[in-house]
Amino acid sequence: MLLPSMLPKISKYFSFTASKDWFYRHSFSMAGLRSVATNLGEGTTMHCWVPKIHYPCKPSLVLIHGFGANAMWQYSEHLRHFITHFNVYVPDLIFFGESFTSRPERTEKFQAQCLMKLMEAHGVHRMRLVGISYGGFVGYSVASQFPDAVDRLVLCCTGVCLEENDMEDGLFRVSSLDEASSILLPQTPDKLRELMKLSHVKPIRGVPSYFLADFIQVMCSNYVEEKRGLIEAILKGRQLSNLPKITQPTLIVWGEQDQIFPLELGYRLKGHIGENAQIVVIKNAGHAVNLEKPKEFTRHLKSFLIDTQSMTPSSQLTLKEQIQKTFAFSK
Repeated sequence: MLLPSMLPKISKYFSFTASKDWFYRHSFSMAGLRSVATNLGEGTTMHCWVPKIHYPCKPSLVLIHGFGANAMWQYSEHLRHFITHFNVYVPDLIFFGESFTSRPERTEKFQAQCLMKLMEAHGVHRMRLVGISYGGFVGYSVASQFPDAVDRLVLCCTGVCLEENDMEDGLFRVSSLDEASSILLPQTPDKLRELMKLSHVKPIRGVPSYFLADFIQVMCSNYVEEKRGLIEAILKGRQLSNLPKITQPTLIVWGEQDQIFPLELGYRLKGHIGENAQIVVIKNAGHAVNLEKPKEFTRHLKSFLIDTQSMTPSSQLTLKEQIQKTFAFSK
């Protein structure tokens, strides 16, 4: 029998986070995706989960993660709902997961350009995009820079309409860029607990420090300075008047009690985009609405993204049928 007192000793030799990451990799593979690293040139490589079989009759869906763990952890609960309707692509943004660059750019504009190169390398020229938090900044930039490539866009808790003076004016729970970076890039268990409290309405309590330290070691210890640069680039000189307007149909999803990007920014974004945008506010949810309310989150995404009238019978394969086809293809 495994006693609680034995867990800290076991954690020295066994990583719970790495084991869960392996489980996610296995589940993504079983869902019909494969892990691919693509060299984009000029010192830039992007990793992405791509379909083992690309079905021309299906539209393509790109799921873009935010800050935190890699893309698998943020979309694992939702993947199965979309895999039968779309060719699904789940990339790691630059400096997350297995993606990196030696170039100095840190803006979401650069991230969007890299993402577009990645999609073109996989033969995808038109897509539907979902972006969570920072991923929404990138998704918005893709939609504005490459309007013909994006036909629908979902922005989840994405403070793309923030302005640099919002922090000085007290809109956020943090008062400085350094404080924001220390929370969004936690390097101690206490900072990770603080992030959990800010991003969840009902954060899990009583998590032992060795579990949190293990998560930080596996998920939060790489490219820390580079990620600080990404946060700084989001805020520096940002003004709503300089934000391009997009014309694609857009769904804005927000947690009612978001403490990282307050709901005010969601309504500001709706007003900026105009009649092409609709907003959904999910009650009893914070910034991590995709994790706190996965069923409700998925329901709104499916309603907006899936056009059942345009789906042919051959594209509506069950997950079991897709897996069987994938294994048959690989034999």
